[in-house]
Amino acid sequence: MLLMGSNTTEAHPIIANRIKKAIKNGLKVIVIDPRKIDMVKFAHRHLQINVGTDIALINAFLRVIIKEDLYNKEFIERFTIDFESLIKQVERYTPEYAASITGLSAEDIVTTAREYASSSSSMIAYTLGITEHHCGVNNVFDIANLALLTGNIGRQGTGIMPLRGQNNVQGAGDMGCLPNQLTGAMSIANDEFRTRFEEEWKVTLNPHAGDTQTRTFDRLENGELKALYIIGENPLLADVHMNHTKELMKKLDLLIVQDIFLTETAEMADVVLPACSWGEVDGTYTNTDRRIQRVRKAVDPGPNVKEDWVILSELSTLMGYPMNYSNSEEIWNEVRKLAWEMYGGISYERLEKEYSIHYPCPTEDHPGTFVMHERFHNQETVGKKSPFVPVDFTPPMELPDDEYPFTLTTGRRYESYNTHSQTRYYASGVKVKQTEETVDIHPDDAKSLGISDGEVVQVRSRRGELNVKAKITDQVVPGLVFMSFHWSETPTNVLTLNEYDPISGTAEYKACAVAITKI
Repeated sequence: MLLMGSNTTEAHPIIANRIKKAIKNGLKVIVIDPRKIDMVKFAHRHLQINVGTDIALINAFLRVIIKEDLYNKEFIERFTIDFESLIKQVERYTPEYAASITGLSAEDIVTTAREYASSSSSMIAYTLGITEHHCGVNNVFDIANLALLTGNIGRQGTGIMPLRGQNNVQGAGDMGCLPNQLTGAMSIANDEFRTRFEEEWKVTLNPHAGDTQTRTFDRLENGELKALYIIGENPLLADVHMNHTKELMKKLDLLIVQDIFLTETAEMADVVLPACSWGEVDGTYTNTDRRIQRVRKAVDPGPNVKEDWVILSELSTLMGYPMNYSNSEEIWNEVRKLAWEMYGGISYERLEKEYSIHYPCPTEDHPGTFVMHERFHNQETVGKKSPFVPVDFTPPMELPDDEYPFTLTTGRRYESYNTHSQTRYYASGVKVKQTEETVDIHPDDAKSLGISDGEVVQVRSRRGELNVKAKITDQVVPGLVFMSFHWSETPTNVLTLNEYDPISGTAEYKACAVAITKI
């Protein structure tokens, strides 16, 4: 397994436990990460890559595999297109050239490429360390190139595993909470699929993709957008360039926030709609491997608190389109009816008996789909082939210089979940390892700055500044510092860079230039 850009033990502890168990059974894990994360203790090898240089590394892997004839010729011929363009693109990414960019040794690059390609089954797991860059989509394309080149997809023990950051992130996207998709992960531009919804709902749907959050905020800045409705999100603390985000919020005529706590964003809102938490609702979750499970109400909510679907239904009814669902099962059955290819066979009754089912599951007698893309290894004729998408390395948008000599990269810490709104106040008896934010800095850098462990320092970027305690650790290399974004008292995102991937709109959280000053 290539574990790329994932601090798994802190951000995905359940998956991390399963990886550790697999390691005991012989799995080789190669950690590719700028920091010496906890998983390094269990890894076969650690490639401590320079921040934002993943494409240079992957292209070098691809070149080694092609030059040494380690690729899966039959798989490529039967199931892919544009192989020649990939060969041409990676030609200049010699191990030595990639080493000069990534900070790794050419020998480690070659050895890792050989091990991934020659294994009987190899997998790539990645998360925000891959996607939160201005080239995040290209990073993912290149990971797909690597899996296709070696045929490591569509068989158990192979494939690409994007680790989701929160419970039901996968399910939210599947249900249509993406600007370009309807429920069932089908393009809104697909006339046949869209017609199903139009006939069921007796409305005409806009066939054009909507805006990402990034483009929405651009429209807010130019005055085109007047009202914003935020559900279960805390962008004031979570988004890059926090001071800029705050000014955008102030421009709105109307800000509505629907959430379970009074978050920093909710405190700015004109209207707050209090919603039920996960323990107060009934419905389904879809986890990171497409496994659908029931969630059942455990406790009664407080007064004047409603489930999200109830709030949305009542608002829709007030605005002239009646939504008369009586429970979550009714909504789920509508999902099953309209997106039957994915969910038709997954009833509440089956979930009660079987506990969980992987989609796609089109009929009641279908067992569910445990491994995706098995068509690649089906001997029957297949339809559409998968293209290789050659990509080129581009450095981070803001590199360190004399004024801002350090690179700041951000991420999560173990106990503090996202923007801390759900984990701020712990029950007695819960052991908390880190109770406040720190800037993690290498001992050599701390020594040159005259900084001692626990000392409060100033961290400054071109966008803002804050004071925070220094934590001296060899988890980072010289020149690299790390902070999380959990604590509102230390809002790390006043520092981060407002540059975005042009395709996904994801911000470059993982790299910006900062200065650190002893106070």
